[in-house]
Amino acid sequence: MSEDDTTRLNAAQMASPSYRLAALDQDFLLSDSMRGVRFMMEYAKAETALRAWGVRSTLVVFGSARIDEDGEGQEARWYAAARAFGRLASERGGALQAAEGQPRDNVIATGGGPGIMGAANRGAHDVGAPSIGFNITLPHEQEPNPWSTPELTFRFHYFAMRKMHLAMRANALVVFPGGFGTFDELFEILTLRQTDKAPPIPIVLFDEAWWRSVINFDVLIADGMIAASDLSLFHFAEDAEGIWQTLLACGVKPGGSTE
Repeated sequence: MSEDDTTRLNAAQMASPSYRLAALDQDFLLSDSMRGVRFMMEYAKAETALRAWGVRSTLVVFGSARIDEDGEGQEARWYAAARAFGRLASERGGALQAAEGQPRDNVIATGGGPGIMGAANRGAHDVGAPSIGFNITLPHEQEPNPWSTPELTFRFHYFAMRKMHLAMRANALVVFPGGFGTFDELFEILTLRQTDKAPPIPIVLFDEAWWRSVINFDVLIADGMIAASDLSLFHFAEDAEGIWQTLLACGVKPGGSTE
């Protein structure tokens, strides 16, 4: 039998989806049975890039995506403070390598979107420091801000894996005013700290008056929902320098890890 005859006779077999190499079969990779593999891939892809850039630790900044640089009321102040913090933390914290191969510490990491996230990434960009954007695919249009380092800008499908990457290298968490997403991320970290499922990293809330206006911590204590000692899990600050000094007082080491 000639080669042409063989090709003709087995054309159906070779064209079958089952014959595709598994790694090149998108329908298979996106199937329900491969959800665990996709979850693992989202971990491994970001992990590989972060290691290649020598990122040993991060300072995570959360806050609203809806805050604008020229916004009304408090918005402009919050944006400016997030940008200023991204700048000074990058200059002082160890994100700028002093020598080739030296680990990077306290690298600014955000959710990669606009608003407060963009402001913090922008501050790092202002001083030529790398910063990380852990973006996520949403049903509505969602794009990364233009200031996170392109090689350190990631897109996730799974919120859980995105949160894991945000938390696993964090030396500290800095939270600006925000909405449901900001609250979700803040309270998840607070819960992990309260239950000792995460290292004792400092958590700083920016603008004490705003936070106390939207969360009645005293009622939570009075009704027995939290212990009074739980309030020691976080601190407040009113400007970028105040955030940085609080982090230092809580054990964050410039150019090193929290002890």
